[in-house]
Amino acid sequence: MKKCAFLTLQERGEFVIDDELAVEPLERLGWRVSTLSWRQRELPWSDFDLVVIRSTWDYWNDVPGFLDVLAGISRQTRLANPLSLVHWNLAKTYLQDLEGKGVPVVRTIWLDDLREQLVAGYAERLGSDRMVVKPVVGANGEDAFRIGRGDDPERLGPIAARFRGRACMLQPFMENILTEGEYSLFYFGGAFSHAILKVPARGEFRSQEERGAEIRRVEPEAPLRLSGRRALAAVSPTPLYARIDLVRNAEGAFEVMELELIEPSLYLRMDPAAPGRFARVIDSWCGSG
Repeated sequence: MKKCAFLTLQERGEFVIDDELAVEPLERLGWRVSTLSWRQRELPWSDFDLVVIRSTWDYWNDVPGFLDVLAGISRQTRLANPLSLVHWNLAKTYLQDLEGKGVPVVRTIWLDDLREQLVAGYAERLGSDRMVVKPVVGANGEDAFRIGRGDDPERLGPIAARFRGRACMLQPFMENILTEGEYSLFYFGGAFSHAILKVPARGEFRSQEERGAEIRRVEPEAPLRLSGRRALAAVSPTPLYARIDLVRNAEGAFEVMELELIEPSLYLRMDPAAPGRFARVIDSWCGSG
């Protein structure tokens, strides 16, 4: 029997995790699945034929430690997604690579820190009075803030202080996130699986489920599917799984907000066939080399 480990976080907390939906389909294909914290030290990773990074939603508190663990796993067995993709995807500067390959992405200013006295200049460069600032390395909407050209310095000061000496990114606030929502397209083994629309809660702009966003399954329109396919085609090697987050801009075209290859929630519960598709791709992907 083949053995697979799903990596998760140390303590589940209030996170919504549906990785377990893939366990039964994998067992039917001859796999034994264990869900383990990426921080565990009891079992050698060499015990497993495959280790899949899943809900490791505390890694950003110890990025060097996380990378050390993944490097150790990669030396002992097969890791998905591969370590090379983890390193590439860890910092959101990968958006520059996508843009360089012709993938439409949300306009971004890259900064070593945020200076409140320069906010008006940032707004001018982006062509938007309202912006979002977030860390270059981070997840789950932590330390993501809406700021604007006319904000009170007393509000901007504490936000800027959080980014003092910390790489961050500024993007125009995409109004369609509030009026329509943010789309997520899921791919297993390079093939489209399913899609959802995430609509932020009232008074919120972040689209995480844990922040109250409404999650709907959708059938993506053709331009959205094309945008996702173009983004995924820019990634090499082909990942075991990918989630591509896109938003419609003011002109009606779709732009990539993020392309997640490390630990995205896959929302397997939103499509009854998704767990089986994920299991089959794991089975074939592991057997491919």
